Amino acid sequence: MYTPPVFKPDRAASLAFAEARGFGMACAWDGGKPIASVLPFYLTYAADGTPRALFHVARHNPLVKLAGGAPWLLAVNGADAYVSADWYVSPDQVPTWLYQAVHLTGSVRTLSDEELAVQIDTLSAKFEDRLLPKPPWTSGKMTAPRLDAMKKAIVGLEMTVEEVEGSFKLNQHKSEADFAAVGNALALQADSGARDIAALMREVRPQAFAMIRTEMTTLPRSEQ
Repeated sequence: MYTPPVFKPDRAASLAFAEARGFGMACAWDGGKPIASVLPFYLTYAADGTPRALFHVARHNPLVKLAGGAPWLLAVNGADAYVSADWYVSPDQVPTWLYQAVHLTGSVRTLSDEELAVQIDTLSAKFEDRLLPKPPWTSGKMTAPRLDAMKKAIVGLEMTVEEVEGSFKLNQHKSEADFAAVGNALALQADSGARDIAALMREVRPQAFAMIRTEMTTLPRSEQ
């Protein structure tokens, strides 16, 4: 992943983003072309701190045959938004796109049946927790024959994450005035991704928005 230093998050922030998002695109090379599938996942950590991403795919997914071979890429994308050059205070700007993305790369192995059972329960619990206070769904609510049939239809996989790359492009290199102007413009857009990016920008540089408010309150009423 190409990432200018100003947009590069540290390893901990990249992993935290990936875990919170929990959904990405697993990509592998079959020797002739790339193979990819979007899927949910969760992270665990080995005793030495090495991250591991766990997920599953349909048994007939071409990715299954590629486990144990060359490293895979798990691309995790967050909110993104188009930025018009008209939103900047400074002249001679160009349009751009703001976003958050993390790439996890590593070798992948197939899980055993016992490991798959744990993976299914852990993965569903991760996302059911987001629906509280709804009583969580668990695999125990299924009949044994139906659950066994579903398990036979999927293959569990584990990536040992060997490389973590991130790019949080939020206009960090712009002036306070330009940063706040773009953030305020994004907050007014109908697109939820634009509003999410605006909120992230406020978290990154709250002082930029505070400065704009201060300047507005000190202007003569005729200029506000």
